[in-house]
Amino acid sequence: MQFGAKGYSVKEFLMNILNGSAIGIVTVLIPGALLSLPLRLLAPYWQGAQLLMQGTLVSNAMMGMAVGVITATFFRFTPIQMASVGLATVFAGGVAKAGAGGKGLMLVGTGDIITMWITTAIAVALILWIGEKVKSYTILVIPALTLFVAGGIGATIYPYVTMITHYVGMVVEACITLQPLLMCILIAVLYAFLIMSPISPVGIALAISLSGIGSGAGNLGVCAAAFGFCIGGWRVNSIGTCLAHWIGSPKISMANFIAKPRTMLPIICTAIIMGACAAVFNVKGVPMSAGFGFSGFVGPVAALDNSSTGWTAMNTVFLFCLFSVVSAVLSYAFNYIFMDVLKLVKPEDYKLEIR
Repeated sequence: MQFGAKGYSVKEFLMNILNGSAIGIVTVLIPGALLSLPLRLLAPYWQGAQLLMQGTLVSNAMMGMAVGVITATFFRFTPIQMASVGLATVFAGGVAKAGAGGKGLMLVGTGDIITMWITTAIAVALILWIGEKVKSYTILVIPALTLFVAGGIGATIYPYVTMITHYVGMVVEACITLQPLLMCILIAVLYAFLIMSPISPVGIALAISLSGIGSGAGNLGVCAAAFGFCIGGWRVNSIGTCLAHWIGSPKISMANFIAKPRTMLPIICTAIIMGACAAVFNVKGVPMSAGFGFSGFVGPVAALDNSSTGWTAMNTVFLFCLFSVVSAVLSYAFNYIFMDVLKLVKPEDYKLEIR
């Protein structure tokens, strides 16, 4: 089966959708991840910090646009077609909410990632099907048709798709009812998988109010995935691409994870130990912090804020080392074992193409 006149196979189509979605998500989250802590520290002394913090919120709200436009570039769409996919994805993603009394719209959060992914796929398939047929009428037909057909379908299924997030949240909640050590291990491993999927781990945390050591374990699981893909791909990816996994988000390699699940083998081992560390060292967090890992220092800062000993020098050094150095060392060790000793994974499995 092929899509459109350009003849994309089903595999190529899905990989392009996954790659575009992953890069779009990371693109909008990186400004907040990098700037949240510095701006938070500057806010009491510099009024402009508040304005810049609003900018990071706008960036998050435009996730649908970024996902749609960047995905469209993978299909070599025209500018009009790219913008059309982006508009449909924003419309369906659920980020726009009616204002008070039904007047106006407000941008709230980032929207539902799974709905964005489905809507983008529908919009791209629609344009591949009719794009060459409308020719000079593109400006009249493509934006409106994509918005109302692909966007309309996405907006209609949005309430039902978000139920998936709810059910995943129930799984996490069930883990929390177990004894702390096993619970933290399960959550760390689960969050290592969630960060590599279209599902937002932060959304899951907010949905079930994941806090305390559950949130801390989730962040350490994300660190395991981030450093796992960063170190696993250092032989085949550029330095910037490797660093983007833990400075930004490992979700950038979502397509690699889907295509080659064996890339998670060393990460699972790292996540097990990191989850145990969360229980042993009582690493805590809040729902909003779960899912960021080391990105933007969100994980360690939340752990410090919720620690019984607070921001002491020793506690600060310890937690930052746990979130970074320990994660990196474990990731290096397990990548060596699975790559060089057992030869179950290869460096090429972590190869990431960013255009």
